[in-house]
Amino acid sequence: MSKRLKRIAIILIAFVALLLVFVFSLSAHIRNTTADYIFAKAEEVPNSYTVIVLGASVKSDGNLSVILKDRVESALQLYTLGKVKRFLLSGDNGTHSYNEPKAMKAYLKERGVDEDHIFLDYAGFDTYDSMYRASAIFEVDQAIIVTQNFHLPRAVYIARKLGLPYVGYVGDKHIYAHEEANKKRELLANVKAYMEILFRKEPTFLGEKIPINGPPQSSYLKG
Repeated sequence: MSKRLKRIAIILIAFVALLLVFVFSLSAHIRNTTADYIFAKAEEVPNSYTVIVLGASVKSDGNLSVILKDRVESALQLYTLGKVKRFLLSGDNGTHSYNEPKAMKAYLKERGVDEDHIFLDYAGFDTYDSMYRASAIFEVDQAIIVTQNFHLPRAVYIARKLGLPYVGYVGDKHIYAHEEANKKRELLANVKAYMEILFRKEPTFLGEKIPINGPPQSSYLKG
């Protein structure tokens, strides 16, 4: 190997090493700085007007995936305990045939939740968009975020970096398939979130304000 190729190899190895250090250091930083704002027991979660449920996959028959069902059930638990008064269901409705917020709403209504307490955010395409829109569109000043433990530090971190004093409630009720893969993907998702925060990216969609303390019907798609 020529000296030039050796130099290139050394530079590449050093770059990869620095990149890995950054990725793992960022992950540790996010977990450490959000730990005090994340709760595993419903009884210990501070009361808030709103619970934000972050979307996940919906099956082709319209039923919630195990991960999403656990998130919604955890939010319902907070509601039943009187910890929250309103639901903000934030997820993907990128195509006409796929609708995470609508599926979550149907699940809650089947369990007796008053429709007037359910708000839908169809443009929660990623965690950053969900947090940004919760404040910018729905005027949520305080909230409890519900998602799984692998995801929750990033969600709380984004909210706090956007100046939103949100806390998190762990929605894990099972050991999930592909859990290790989810944790690995989260390493890259943390980097993406860091860049979104750094450049203060606007979400894919904004729109008219729909205050969380008002009627929810204007948050529903027509038809």
